[in-house]
Amino acid sequence: MSDMNDTSRAELGNFLRARRERLDPLALGIAGSRRRRTPGLRREEVAELAGIGVDWYIRLEQGRDVSPSSSTVDALAHALRLGPAEHAHLRALARVAQRHPFVLESVPDTVRRVVESLTEPAYITGRRWDILAWNAAAVDLFKDFGTIPLPERNILLYMLTDRHARALFGSGWAREAKRMVAQFRAVHDLWAGDAAFIELLERLYEGCAEFAGWWETHDVVAAIAGRKRLHHATKGGLWAEYATFQANDDPSLKLVIYRIETNNSR
Repeated sequence: MSDMNDTSRAELGNFLRARRERLDPLALGIAGSRRRRTPGLRREEVAELAGIGVDWYIRLEQGRDVSPSSSTVDALAHALRLGPAEHAHLRALARVAQRHPFVLESVPDTVRRVVESLTEPAYITGRRWDILAWNAAAVDLFKDFGTIPLPERNILLYMLTDRHARALFGSGWAREAKRMVAQFRAVHDLWAGDAAFIELLERLYEGCAEFAGWWETHDVVAAIAGRKRLHHATKGGLWAEYATFQANDDPSLKLVIYRIETNNSR
């Protein structure tokens, strides 16, 4: 568990550095009298904007064993111009506690039967985005998840490494896949160092050429409802709305429901 905590602190440092290097000094009114060897702000500039000591900030970026207060986290979020999802992620990283090793979740029978009874495409994922339950409509829209070997039955693996997913999302695949990686990053960083998450990353690196570049940007976005354009093998072009919900039985379970629009000419 201590190794996982060390890795989570490293992800905190990586996230701070990625956001610092993204900022434009000129846009923030910081004069650059010296030539900058690297993009973004310098560490001392971030520390000054946040009103904290330079050494303290350096220790945070280095992933050292320090515990920033909530006010320090908020000051850093303001200094780094973080959006709401990024701010929430920084708070979560700063308070990450020791965790037991990841264990694959199970779906209560009642919840499973309810999902299977839905007429719209629906499936349930766990914390690592493993696909745990689905209905017949999801099989028709996506694929029969039951044919995927259990260790690979993961919605992120499906999206990034399955040729069927690339065909289904067509020209919008890269945009949607990148968004999903940024959503998953918020979860991964809290479990960084766990063997199950390390294994998943290895599969993603191996199976998707674009993944490494997306992962290195350390982007974080929140999960929101939306609309997607799909290209079904037999039904042709479709528009689908989607939304996600947490299960009261186990908050680690997430229900995803799609609604296929009847008028798909838009």
